[in-house]
Amino acid sequence: MTTSEFSLSGSSHSLRYPEWSHKYREALLETDREKLSERVAEAEAAIFERLQQLSQSQDGQAERKAIQDAINALRFIKRDRLAFPDWESSSSGA
Repeated sequence: MTTSEFSLSGSSHSLRYPEWSHKYREALLETDREKLSERVAEAEAAIFERLQQLSQSQDGQAERKAIQDAINALRFIKRDRLAFPDWESSSSGA
């Protein structure tokens, strides 16, 4: 997946889900590596807050899917641009 794919999906989310997508878009578009970690953390916090709101409702399936896509994109950024470990591919070692 490329940054341009993230940007395209991010722009459509911005129109539909303003509660969290503005911060998500800022993370996608950040080019300064030193600021990127902060932008990702802000996006994750906004997404988490929105998920808490959605937990009170049976509605919002499309938004939940968009949030899952955003979380996947942020995980990609953290792994590939910020050199965070990929916890999903790590073996448990137990």
